[in-house]
Amino acid sequence: MGLWGRSIEILDAVLLAQRGTLICWVPVCLACGIGTYFTLTSEPTAAAFVYLAAAVCALLLAARALPEAGAPIAMAIALVLAGFMVAGLRAHSVAGPVLGWRYYGAVEGRIVAMDRSQSDALRLTLDQVRLDRVAPERTPGRVRISLHGGPGITPEPGLRVMTTAHLSPPAGPVEPGGFDFQRHAWFARLGAVGYTRVPLMGVAEAREGHAGLAVFRIRMAASTHIQHKLGGDIGGFAAAITTGDRSAISQSALEALRASNLAHLLAISGLHMGLLTAVVLGALRLMLAAHPVTALRWPTKAIAACGALLAATGYLALSGGNVATERAFIMVAVALGALMIGRRAISLRAVAVAATLVLLLRPEALMGPGFQMSFAATTALVAVFGWMRRFDLAWMPGWLKPVFAVFVSSAVAGIATAPIAAAHFNAIAHFGLIANLLSVPLMGVLVIPAAVVALVLVPFGAEALGLWAMGLGLRWILGVAHWVAGLDGARGYVMGPGPWVLPLLSLGFLALVLWKGRLRWGGALAMGMAFFLWQGGSRPSVLISDTGSLVGVMTPTGRALSKDKAAGFIARNWLENDGDGAGQVRAAGRWSAGDVIHLSGKRRVAAFTSCVPGQIVVASVPATALGQPPCDVFDPARLKHTGAIALFAAKDGWQMTTARERAGDRLWTHWPAASDDADTRVQYVRINPTRRP
Repeated sequence: MGLWGRSIEILDAVLLAQRGTLICWVPVCLACGIGTYFTLTSEPTAAAFVYLAAAVCALLLAARALPEAGAPIAMAIALVLAGFMVAGLRAHSVAGPVLGWRYYGAVEGRIVAMDRSQSDALRLTLDQVRLDRVAPERTPGRVRISLHGGPGITPEPGLRVMTTAHLSPPAGPVEPGGFDFQRHAWFARLGAVGYTRVPLMGVAEAREGHAGLAVFRIRMAASTHIQHKLGGDIGGFAAAITTGDRSAISQSALEALRASNLAHLLAISGLHMGLLTAVVLGALRLMLAAHPVTALRWPTKAIAACGALLAATGYLALSGGNVATERAFIMVAVALGALMIGRRAISLRAVAVAATLVLLLRPEALMGPGFQMSFAATTALVAVFGWMRRFDLAWMPGWLKPVFAVFVSSAVAGIATAPIAAAHFNAIAHFGLIANLLSVPLMGVLVIPAAVVALVLVPFGAEALGLWAMGLGLRWILGVAHWVAGLDGARGYVMGPGPWVLPLLSLGFLALVLWKGRLRWGGALAMGMAFFLWQGGSRPSVLISDTGSLVGVMTPTGRALSKDKAAGFIARNWLENDGDGAGQVRAAGRWSAGDVIHLSGKRRVAAFTSCVPGQIVVASVPATALGQPPCDVFDPARLKHTGAIALFAAKDGWQMTTARERAGDRLWTHWPAASDDADTRVQYVRINPTRRP
């Protein structure tokens, strides 16, 4: 037998050993295709999608004719191509007008969402938008406005309002390869974002008949009622976990929850949905078991699962149906559906089915931390507890088993999600396990059951009893958060990883969990390689914001910032990506004059006389008065073509990377054409100075 025949035999044996688990690789293949679509730097043409569709059909037909070893390979390739197409179709389906310039004037629209900005200002999302002197076909379908003005009308769901606001297109990444808010806004159907400093005025009252707005009004009414009953951060916390409204939680409480790794309790996700359905499922089974007729003659498990599914559906509607809650609902629905038909509710297959549905419905969720952390935790928990079923724990006292289960689940979930959280948020809660062990059990035994009791007592006007008990639990959790956050070294910071670290880490983890046989340890090798790449990464020597308003230069003591107040969001992101816990004021104290010069304002630009080769001059206003200096000048006219800029020190000068190069020209990017300005793209890469800071 030749080498080829022997290779086929080995491949056949390996794939046959994976029987029963290949379905778990369906979402992995879809995710590979989706991830490939989002990493492209140019938008695929319509013809490309036609060819891909033909290739998928051909591969599916080939899978039926191929031998047993070849069929899974053909199916895997088909799923990868299908994931690519699903992402592309989703991106085109949410297309809408995006504001192409900075706008100041009248803004009118209907309130469809309310939340809080990072500056703690109330923020409204409006649809049915009207802008002064802007044609309807160029008007964004949705805009989001932060309210920084004086007293006005009280915002209400569905109310049509008007104000005078500053609007601008969604901003690009704050640095090349950074979080792409343009892409996020595209899938959220936001065509413009901005703020207003004048009071809000009502134009028309909320109209009845719109189902979505009716649920929105119920949510906000419930949130207001809960906040009134409990008050303060406790009321805001309770409103967040029941209605999804986080607008009443103070920034200090949010920071404490983040520093103690308890911020996940705010999001209505798998934990809350799972606890709610578990409480309802258990209560219904006890009620049905209390009577001999129902206990002996009725399918109590299926009936209880159906009731729990109805409760989960109601919770989904009440919470606002965001992406995290939809993901949790799908996972719970799959588990309850398995119970109804007598299958194991919690298994890797169930997780795979839930992940597949989420990716098909919202492929863009793959790129966010919510999807990644949720399914990483769930996959790890199911795998570990499945592995633990092989061991006999009869020696353990009965009272100790629940405690052991809580400890294991908290530890496993924390370990599985820690790298993802560190990659996205550049922070590690060193005492997060302690905080979760002291808080998560209380969510299951007191907070969620009390919330269910409060809901049941609402028709009788006695919900205060359930809310009071719920408040006791939440007060303890917030107390734990503040205590843990106040410990020395509670929070550490890590540098942001390179673009290949998370994909390699994820594939290694999945291979380790899903693959059968010795090859699974290749997954551990891949994870080790990912951590090595992460640890060996480097940060840009110089960062320039997309408007020239801020410059950051790396020094031996950390990044030095050119300003201590302006561009706070950009400064915070740069420092976090560096793994630097210093604030902007402290980082600005590191700034000193050198080969990177920042000119802020017209006066400084006008007063600037000359520069020498090798210097980099960044201006926050057009620098046409400088003429053709011997140094490299970056002003808004040039930066609008490139976006944010990163400079890396090289042996013979600088290596420049722009946000435009990394993000590409996609549906959600709106870079101006090179012909719109005297500069051309060739000039953007001419940096080759002899000196570096």
